[in-house]
Amino acid sequence: MAHLLGAEGLHLEFPTKVVFDSVTLGVNEGDRIGIVGRNGDGKSSLMAMLAGRLEPLAGKVTTRRGLRIGVLDQADTLDGSLTVGQAVVGDAPEHVWAGDAKVRDVIAGLLADVPWDGLVSDLSGGQRRRVALASLLAGEWDVLALDEPTNHLDVEGITWLAGHLKQRWAANAGGLMVVTHDRWFLDEVCTATWEVHDRIVEPFEGGYAAYILQRVERDRQAAAIEQRRQNLARKELAWLRRGAPARTSKPKFRIEAANALIADVPPLRDTVALQSLAVARLGKDVIDLHDAGVSYCDNEVLRGVEWRLAPGERTGILGVNGAGKSTLLKLIDGSLSPTSGRVKRGKTVQVATLSQQLGGLEEHLDEPVRVMIGRLRTSYTFGSGSKAQEMTPSMLLERLGFSNAQLSTPIKDLSGGQQRRLQLLLILLAQPNVLILDEPTNDLDTDMLAALEDLLDSWPGTLIVVSHDRYFLERVTDQQYAVMDANLRHLPGGVDEYLRLRAAGVGGSSAGAGKSSAQASGSPSPGKAAPTASGLSGAELRAAQKELAAVERRIAKLTEQAATATTALADHDHTDYGGLAAKMADIKALESEVEELELRWLELSESLEG
Repeated sequence: MAHLLGAEGLHLEFPTKVVFDSVTLGVNEGDRIGIVGRNGDGKSSLMAMLAGRLEPLAGKVTTRRGLRIGVLDQADTLDGSLTVGQAVVGDAPEHVWAGDAKVRDVIAGLLADVPWDGLVSDLSGGQRRRVALASLLAGEWDVLALDEPTNHLDVEGITWLAGHLKQRWAANAGGLMVVTHDRWFLDEVCTATWEVHDRIVEPFEGGYAAYILQRVERDRQAAAIEQRRQNLARKELAWLRRGAPARTSKPKFRIEAANALIADVPPLRDTVALQSLAVARLGKDVIDLHDAGVSYCDNEVLRGVEWRLAPGERTGILGVNGAGKSTLLKLIDGSLSPTSGRVKRGKTVQVATLSQQLGGLEEHLDEPVRVMIGRLRTSYTFGSGSKAQEMTPSMLLERLGFSNAQLSTPIKDLSGGQQRRLQLLLILLAQPNVLILDEPTNDLDTDMLAALEDLLDSWPGTLIVVSHDRYFLERVTDQQYAVMDANLRHLPGGVDEYLRLRAAGVGGSSAGAGKSSAQASGSPSPGKAAPTASGLSGAELRAAQKELAAVERRIAKLTEQAATATTALADHDHTDYGGLAAKMADIKALESEVEELELRWLELSESLEG
């Protein structure tokens, strides 16, 4: 492959820190490189040096003659006096940009809800970010350097962007560098991964899954030095290998090696034990929504919602911006009363919410972290029985990535990710039994996301997560629902089912996501029969669709039976060990059947999608 740009002996340092020391690497045609690492280790600085935005103190960056590099910064650099159209296509006549399929795709994918003739200065921060991304993608570049491109995009928008970039590079021999904490996006788009750590840049082949495998192998060779990171990475690998086949078949590594590495890794969560403990903490009744609805004047946000939250249930909530997700969360936490129907709460329910604001920290910004946690509980217990673990606030802080030196740092001087982790600690120490996480992945790097997931694996209680981070959502929750057309809809097929529904036009317009690349380029009109992408004949297609629907219904029924059986454990005589063992065996059998059906669901989905 032809060489696009390269770096030799790069050295970069700031007054208090050496960021890079003699880094040498390069980008070739066709490379799609994901850049990962801890916050503050230099990911954005590396990309800025390679793009010519930042001069290294030593070493040099060389580029092919005439190379065009397009950069998406984290900072807002748009001219507020321009209209959206001017910011995206400049002064090009409409017949010129409208005749470009790539530009039409970008506008449909990112700016469906943004006024084309509106001023940039009148847009929200998220809309301005999408305009900046659209402006970059509408241009002609040999290399794209994207710094956190998935910020302010919902699940649909992130899926669209991944498809657009893959399609773009299928027909273009350019290069791509992307800094992002979205692990699904990394695995979907990237052909190589660079890990930035300890003043170096370490290259890995493949996307996120392949990177995790190779990092585990590296960590196994240095187990005494990085034992903690090894354990988290191996647990992540177990999750990746147990996920959808499409995720694990792409990376170029031996399946036998992966299986050997995770052979002794236990299940992510002891579901039965956690649910039993959740029942003990919550009782049988958590929160029930009966025909609940919310209307603001003539605007019906939610209607007829029937939902029974069970002890230990771990649920993800999806929906476009403005669909009613926040309203649903307010009904659950009691900050909003329904305008129709009712919400019933158990007597022992204690709800806590990790919101997108810094709740609980505003009044203590001048205090050092050590002073603030000194007023909290002296210990916290994770897990149950022989696996119970007693942890002090300082131990929890260490588990969430705080060093001893940072304990003396005023809260106002912490980074956004550190403040986010401290906010989570305050909530956990309050010992709620229903935990709501509203976009918890903001400002967290991939290592901290893994640490947060590991922490939640042993948290007993009912968990509700709203997130656009698909990887995190699938990792920490066991089922997903969507707020669509003012209703709450169960998704037996998870995020993939949600995306199929959205592609079919269910759930209203999305802010930040439009049609897929294929749709934007022109799809068959409703009156014409579209060719079957799966290659199945008409009879085979109908049979597969019928079986898929039957499997979804069976999964929903078995899941409900398992939840009911788990709740019933609270009423069983706890001295009847034989009876308890039999009931828990029945629950495990139900869960095993659900797992088998989910594998069949994946097979059918892949056959239908071709």
